[in-house]
Amino acid sequence: MAQPLLVTPGDPRGIGPEVTQAALTTFSAERPDVPVRIIGPDGALSLEELSAAAARARADAFDACIASADAGAFAAGAIEAAVRAAISGEARAIVTAPLHKPSLHAAGWTVPGQTELLARLAEVDDVGMLMAAERTRLQAPLRVLLATTHLPLASVPMAVTTELLRRQIALLDAALRREWAIGEPRIGLCALNPHASDGGLFGDEEARVMEPAVEAARAEGTSVEGPLPADTVFARALAGAFDAVVAPYHDVGMAAFKTVSFGSGVNVTLGLPFVRTSPDHGTAFDIAGSGKADAASMVEALRLAARLAENRFDTPSADV
Repeated sequence: MAQPLLVTPGDPRGIGPEVTQAALTTFSAERPDVPVRIIGPDGALSLEELSAAAARARADAFDACIASADAGAFAAGAIEAAVRAAISGEARAIVTAPLHKPSLHAAGWTVPGQTELLARLAEVDDVGMLMAAERTRLQAPLRVLLATTHLPLASVPMAVTTELLRRQIALLDAALRREWAIGEPRIGLCALNPHASDGGLFGDEEARVMEPAVEAARAEGTSVEGPLPADTVFARALAGAFDAVVAPYHDVGMAAFKTVSFGSGVNVTLGLPFVRTSPDHGTAFDIAGSGKADAASMVEALRLAARLAENRFDTPSADV
Protein backbone atom coordinates (compact mmCIF):
# COMPACT_ATOMS: atom_id res chain seq x y z
CA MET A 1 0.00 0.00 0.00
CA ALA A 2 1.81 3.11 -1.23
CA GLN A 3 -0.25 5.76 0.59
CA PRO A 4 -0.08 5.81 4.40
CA LEU A 5 -2.72 5.04 6.95
CA LEU A 6 -3.62 8.27 8.72
CA VAL A 7 -4.33 8.15 12.45
CA THR A 8 -6.23 10.93 14.20
CA PRO A 9 -5.52 11.02 17.97
CA GLY A 10 -9.03 11.94 19.16
CA ASP A 11 -9.61 13.97 22.30
CA PRO A 12 -6.10 14.71 23.65
CA ARG A 13 -7.34 14.41 27.25
CA GLY A 14 -8.48 10.81 26.72
CA ILE A 15 -6.70 7.54 26.02
CA GLY A 16 -6.51 8.12 22.27
CA PRO A 17 -2.92 9.41 22.22
CA GLU A 18 -1.56 6.59 24.37
CA VAL A 19 -3.40 3.73 22.64
CA THR A 20 -2.26 5.23 19.34
CA GLN A 21 1.38 5.10 20.41
CA ALA A 22 1.11 1.59 21.85
CA ALA A 23 -0.79 0.25 18.85
CA LEU A 24 1.68 1.72 16.39
CA THR A 25 4.52 -0.13 18.09
CA THR A 26 2.71 -3.45 17.60
CA PHE A 27 1.37 -2.73 14.13
CA SER A 28 4.61 -1.35 12.70
CA ALA A 29 6.45 -4.48 13.84
CA GLU A 30 3.85 -6.66 12.12
CA ARG A 31 3.48 -4.59 8.97
CA PRO A 32 6.67 -2.63 8.28
CA ASP A 33 5.48 -2.40 4.67
CA VAL A 34 2.52 -0.19 5.62
CA PRO A 35 3.41 3.46 6.29
CA VAL A 36 1.45 5.14 9.09
CA ARG A 37 1.23 8.84 9.87
CA ILE A 38 -0.35 10.50 12.91
CA ILE A 39 -2.15 13.66 11.89
CA GLY A 40 -3.29 16.67 13.90
CA PRO A 41 -5.14 19.86 12.94
CA ASP A 42 -1.99 21.34 11.39
CA GLY A 43 -0.64 18.22 9.71
CA ALA A 44 1.65 15.34 10.64
CA LEU A 45 2.51 14.78 14.31
CA SER A 46 5.52 12.92 15.64
CA LEU A 47 5.10 10.65 18.65
CA GLU A 48 6.86 13.27 20.75
CA GLU A 49 4.51 16.01 19.55
CA LEU A 50 1.51 13.79 20.23
CA SER A 51 2.71 13.09 23.77
CA ALA A 52 3.28 16.79 24.36
CA ALA A 53 -0.22 17.67 23.12
CA ALA A 54 -1.74 15.09 25.46
CA ALA A 55 0.34 16.33 28.39
CA ARG A 56 -0.76 19.93 27.79
CA ALA A 57 -4.42 18.92 27.55
CA ARG A 58 -4.23 16.91 30.79
CA ALA A 59 -2.13 19.46 32.70
CA ASP A 60 -5.10 20.81 34.59
CA ALA A 61 -7.60 18.63 36.43
CA PHE A 62 -10.84 18.50 34.49
CA ASP A 63 -14.35 17.18 34.83
CA ALA A 64 -15.21 14.81 31.99
CA CYS A 65 -18.81 15.97 32.22
CA ILE A 66 -17.75 19.46 31.16
CA ALA A 67 -17.17 19.96 27.46
CA SER A 68 -13.90 21.45 26.24
CA ALA A 69 -14.12 23.45 23.03
CA ASP A 70 -10.31 23.34 22.71
CA ALA A 71 -10.21 19.55 22.90
CA GLY A 72 -13.14 19.28 20.51
CA ALA A 73 -11.47 21.62 18.04
CA PHE A 74 -8.22 19.63 18.21
CA ALA A 75 -10.01 16.33 17.57
CA ALA A 76 -12.23 17.68 14.78
CA GLY A 77 -9.35 19.58 13.18
CA ALA A 78 -7.34 16.38 12.94
CA ILE A 79 -10.25 14.63 11.23
CA GLU A 80 -10.66 17.54 8.81
CA ALA A 81 -6.98 17.34 7.89
CA ALA A 82 -7.16 13.57 7.46
CA VAL A 83 -10.24 13.74 5.23
CA ARG A 84 -8.62 16.38 3.03
CA ALA A 85 -5.57 14.16 2.61
CA ALA A 86 -7.64 11.07 1.85
CA ILE A 87 -9.86 12.81 -0.69
CA SER A 88 -6.81 14.28 -2.43
CA GLY A 89 -5.33 10.79 -2.76
CA GLU A 90 -2.58 11.21 -0.18
CA ALA A 91 -4.04 8.38 1.93
CA ARG A 92 -6.45 5.53 1.41
CA ALA A 93 -7.47 4.88 5.00
CA ILE A 94 -8.11 6.83 8.20
CA VAL A 95 -8.05 5.34 11.69
CA THR A 96 -9.70 7.58 14.27
CA ALA A 97 -9.11 7.47 18.02
CA PRO A 98 -12.14 8.31 20.20
CA LEU A 99 -13.32 11.84 20.79
CA HIS A 100 -15.69 13.44 23.31
CA LYS A 101 -19.04 14.24 21.70
CA PRO A 102 -19.96 17.13 24.06
CA SER A 103 -16.57 18.71 23.33
CA LEU A 104 -17.15 18.23 19.60
CA HIS A 105 -20.42 20.13 20.00
CA ALA A 106 -18.72 22.83 22.08
CA ALA A 107 -16.29 23.33 19.19
CA GLY A 108 -19.22 24.06 16.88
CA TRP A 109 -19.78 20.65 15.26
CA THR A 110 -23.45 19.82 15.77
CA VAL A 111 -23.22 16.20 14.66
CA PRO A 112 -23.94 13.07 16.72
CA GLY A 113 -20.40 11.72 16.34
CA GLN A 114 -17.45 10.92 14.12
CA THR A 115 -19.42 8.89 11.57
CA GLU A 116 -21.68 11.82 10.80
CA LEU A 117 -18.74 14.27 10.88
CA LEU A 118 -16.87 12.17 8.33
CA ALA A 119 -19.94 11.94 6.10
CA ARG A 120 -20.35 15.72 6.17
CA LEU A 121 -16.70 16.38 5.41
CA ALA A 122 -16.65 13.80 2.59
CA GLU A 123 -19.97 15.15 1.26
CA VAL A 124 -21.71 11.78 1.10
CA ASP A 125 -25.36 11.15 1.94
CA ASP A 126 -25.47 7.46 2.82
CA VAL A 127 -23.07 5.98 5.34
CA GLY A 128 -23.26 2.88 7.50
CA MET A 129 -21.84 2.05 10.94
CA LEU A 130 -20.47 -1.47 10.77
CA MET A 131 -19.04 -3.14 13.85
CA ALA A 132 -16.54 -5.76 12.73
CA ALA A 133 -14.66 -8.37 14.72
CA GLU A 134 -12.59 -10.64 12.53
CA ARG A 135 -11.63 -12.59 15.66
CA THR A 136 -14.18 -13.14 18.44
CA ARG A 137 -14.12 -15.15 21.63
CA LEU A 138 -15.86 -17.90 19.64
CA GLN A 139 -13.14 -17.68 16.95
CA ALA A 140 -15.59 -16.99 14.09
CA PRO A 141 -15.95 -13.41 12.80
CA LEU A 142 -18.98 -11.25 13.54
CA ARG A 143 -19.95 -8.16 11.54
CA VAL A 144 -22.99 -6.11 12.55
CA LEU A 145 -24.32 -3.09 10.66
CA LEU A 146 -26.35 -0.73 12.84
CA ALA A 147 -29.17 0.53 10.61
CA THR A 148 -29.91 3.27 13.16
CA THR A 149 -27.29 4.48 15.61
CA HIS A 150 -27.58 6.93 18.50
CA LEU A 151 -31.34 7.33 18.86
CA PRO A 152 -33.65 7.07 21.86
CA LEU A 153 -35.32 3.67 21.77
CA ALA A 154 -38.73 5.31 21.47
CA SER A 155 -37.64 6.91 18.18
CA VAL A 156 -36.44 3.68 16.57
CA PRO A 157 -39.72 2.31 15.12
CA MET A 158 -40.32 5.48 13.12
CA ALA A 159 -36.70 5.66 11.97
CA VAL A 160 -36.56 2.07 10.69
CA THR A 161 -38.13 2.39 7.26
CA THR A 162 -38.14 0.10 4.25
CA GLU A 163 -36.02 2.56 2.27
CA LEU A 164 -33.47 2.95 5.07
CA LEU A 165 -33.06 -0.81 5.36
CA ARG A 166 -32.79 -1.20 1.60
CA ARG A 167 -30.03 1.41 1.41
CA GLN A 168 -28.15 0.01 4.40
CA ILE A 169 -28.29 -3.53 3.03
CA ALA A 170 -26.97 -2.24 -0.31
CA LEU A 171 -24.07 -0.44 1.42
CA LEU A 172 -23.23 -3.58 3.37
CA ASP A 173 -23.38 -5.86 0.33
CA ALA A 174 -21.08 -3.54 -1.65
CA ALA A 175 -18.56 -3.31 1.22
CA LEU A 176 -18.44 -7.06 1.76
CA ARG A 177 -17.76 -7.58 -1.94
CA ARG A 178 -15.18 -4.81 -2.30
CA GLU A 179 -13.40 -4.32 1.03
CA TRP A 180 -13.78 -7.86 2.39
CA ALA A 181 -13.41 -9.55 -1.03
CA ILE A 182 -16.39 -11.86 -0.37
CA GLY A 183 -17.72 -12.93 -3.75
CA GLU A 184 -21.33 -13.69 -2.76
CA PRO A 185 -22.07 -12.11 0.63
CA ARG A 186 -24.81 -13.60 2.81
CA ILE A 187 -26.65 -11.09 4.98
CA GLY A 188 -29.10 -11.64 7.82
CA LEU A 189 -31.63 -8.98 8.80
CA CYS A 190 -32.36 -8.86 12.52
CA ALA A 191 -36.00 -8.33 13.45
CA LEU A 192 -37.24 -5.42 15.53
CA ASN A 193 -39.81 -7.23 17.68
CA PRO A 194 -39.53 -10.36 19.87
CA HIS A 195 -39.64 -13.58 17.84
CA ALA A 196 -39.79 -11.47 14.66
CA SER A 197 -43.34 -10.55 15.83
CA ASP A 198 -44.61 -14.17 15.63
CA GLY A 199 -46.81 -13.48 12.64
CA GLY A 200 -48.03 -10.13 13.91
CA LEU A 201 -48.67 -11.02 17.55
CA PHE A 202 -46.02 -8.58 18.81
CA GLY A 203 -46.02 -5.82 16.22
CA ASP A 204 -46.28 -5.36 12.47
CA GLU A 205 -42.90 -3.84 11.52
CA GLU A 206 -41.57 -7.16 10.27
CA ALA A 207 -44.36 -7.59 7.69
CA ARG A 208 -44.96 -3.92 6.97
CA VAL A 209 -41.38 -2.58 6.86
CA MET A 210 -38.77 -5.32 6.88
CA GLU A 211 -40.10 -7.93 4.48
CA PRO A 212 -40.48 -5.34 1.67
CA ALA A 213 -36.88 -4.24 2.29
CA VAL A 214 -35.68 -7.84 1.96
CA GLU A 215 -37.67 -8.28 -1.26
CA ALA A 216 -36.22 -5.06 -2.70
CA ALA A 217 -32.67 -6.08 -1.77
CA ARG A 218 -33.11 -9.50 -3.35
CA ALA A 219 -34.42 -7.85 -6.51
CA GLU A 220 -31.14 -5.91 -6.62
CA GLY A 221 -29.16 -9.15 -6.46
CA THR A 222 -28.35 -9.27 -2.74
CA SER A 223 -28.51 -12.51 -0.78
CA VAL A 224 -30.37 -11.50 2.37
CA GLU A 225 -32.53 -13.49 4.77
CA GLY A 226 -34.99 -12.21 7.33
CA PRO A 227 -36.32 -10.62 9.33
CA LEU A 228 -34.93 -13.10 11.83
CA PRO A 229 -35.35 -13.11 15.63
CA ALA A 230 -32.61 -11.29 17.52
CA ASP A 231 -32.13 -14.23 19.87
CA THR A 232 -30.91 -16.48 17.05
CA VAL A 233 -29.59 -14.39 14.16
CA PHE A 234 -26.25 -13.49 15.77
CA ALA A 235 -25.62 -17.09 16.84
CA ARG A 236 -26.32 -18.17 13.26
CA ALA A 237 -23.85 -15.60 11.96
CA LEU A 238 -21.18 -16.87 14.35
CA ALA A 239 -21.92 -20.39 13.12
CA GLY A 240 -21.18 -19.30 9.56
CA ALA A 241 -24.66 -18.84 8.12
CA PHE A 242 -24.14 -15.13 7.42
CA ASP A 243 -21.18 -12.90 6.58
CA ALA A 244 -22.87 -9.98 8.34
CA VAL A 245 -26.06 -9.00 10.15
CA VAL A 246 -28.09 -5.79 9.85
CA ALA A 247 -29.41 -4.75 13.27
CA PRO A 248 -32.36 -2.34 13.38
CA TYR A 249 -31.10 -0.36 16.38
CA HIS A 250 -27.95 0.28 18.36
CA ASP A 251 -28.20 -1.84 21.48
CA VAL A 252 -29.64 -5.01 19.96
CA GLY A 253 -26.57 -5.12 17.72
CA MET A 254 -23.98 -3.83 20.17
CA ALA A 255 -25.00 -6.10 23.06
CA ALA A 256 -24.45 -9.20 20.95
CA PHE A 257 -21.33 -7.80 19.30
CA LYS A 258 -19.46 -6.71 22.42
CA THR A 259 -20.36 -9.87 24.29
CA VAL A 260 -18.18 -11.89 21.91
CA SER A 261 -15.67 -9.27 20.78
CA PHE A 262 -14.89 -6.82 23.57
CA GLY A 263 -11.36 -5.55 23.01
CA SER A 264 -11.12 -6.81 19.44
CA GLY A 265 -14.02 -4.99 17.78
CA VAL A 266 -13.59 -2.29 15.16
CA ASN A 267 -15.99 0.41 13.97
CA VAL A 268 -15.96 0.71 10.16
CA THR A 269 -17.74 3.50 8.29
CA LEU A 270 -19.27 2.30 5.02
CA GLY A 271 -20.03 4.60 2.09
CA LEU A 272 -16.99 6.91 2.27
CA PRO A 273 -14.55 7.38 -0.64
CA PHE A 274 -11.80 6.03 1.63
CA VAL A 275 -11.56 3.37 4.34
CA ARG A 276 -12.24 4.49 7.90
CA THR A 277 -11.91 2.40 11.03
CA SER A 278 -11.92 3.15 14.75
CA PRO A 279 -11.56 1.21 18.00
CA ASP A 280 -14.81 0.22 19.69
CA HIS A 281 -14.22 2.13 22.94
CA GLY A 282 -14.50 5.70 24.16
CA THR A 283 -12.16 8.30 25.61
CA ALA A 284 -11.90 6.65 29.09
CA PHE A 285 -10.95 9.93 30.77
CA ASP A 286 -10.80 8.17 34.14
CA ILE A 287 -7.71 6.15 33.19
CA ALA A 288 -6.09 8.50 30.66
CA GLY A 289 -2.38 8.88 31.33
CA SER A 290 -2.32 6.09 33.92
CA GLY A 291 -0.81 3.45 31.66
CA LYS A 292 -3.85 1.19 32.10
CA ALA A 293 -5.43 1.69 28.67
CA ASP A 294 -5.67 -1.43 26.50
CA ALA A 295 -4.55 -0.78 22.92
CA ALA A 296 -5.91 -4.08 21.54
CA SER A 297 -8.89 -2.55 19.73
CA MET A 298 -6.69 0.17 18.22
CA VAL A 299 -4.30 -2.50 16.93
CA GLU A 300 -7.26 -4.29 15.34
CA ALA A 301 -8.43 -1.01 13.80
CA LEU A 302 -5.02 -0.52 12.16
CA ARG A 303 -4.89 -4.13 10.95
CA LEU A 304 -8.36 -3.99 9.45
CA ALA A 305 -7.80 -0.58 7.84
CA ALA A 306 -4.72 -1.89 6.07
CA ARG A 307 -6.51 -5.04 4.91
CA LEU A 308 -9.62 -3.24 3.66
CA ALA A 309 -7.60 -0.55 1.87
CA GLU A 310 -5.53 -3.21 0.12
CA ASN A 311 -8.66 -5.04 -1.01
CA ARG A 312 -10.41 -1.88 -2.10
CA PHE A 313 -7.59 -0.12 -3.89
CA ASP A 314 -4.71 -2.48 -4.49
CA THR A 315 -6.27 -5.61 -6.01
CA PRO A 316 -7.48 -6.00 -9.60
CA SER A 317 -10.94 -7.08 -8.48
CA ALA A 318 -11.39 -3.93 -6.37
CA ASP A 319 -12.38 -1.89 -9.42
CA VAL A 320 -14.94 -4.37 -10.71
